[in-house]
Amino acid sequence: MAAIELSRPTVASNGVSFFSRLRAGITAWNEQRLTRRALENLSDRELEDIGIARGDIQRMTIMH
Repeated sequence: MAAIELSRPTVASNGVSFFSRLRAGITAWNEQRLTRRALENLSDRELEDIGIARGDIQRMTIMH
């Protein structure tokens, strides 16, 4: 009779679990979304004051 191993390690070799990485990714995405929303709500004058063009907002807040 053959045995099938169904358990998998929950922690990667670097000690970080899949769920920890997933949570960190979602948190980073949400922070970028909130930043983008706040910048988009500024007037053109306010954006000019901080040196940002409206067309740069999306590029500046893309997750790397």
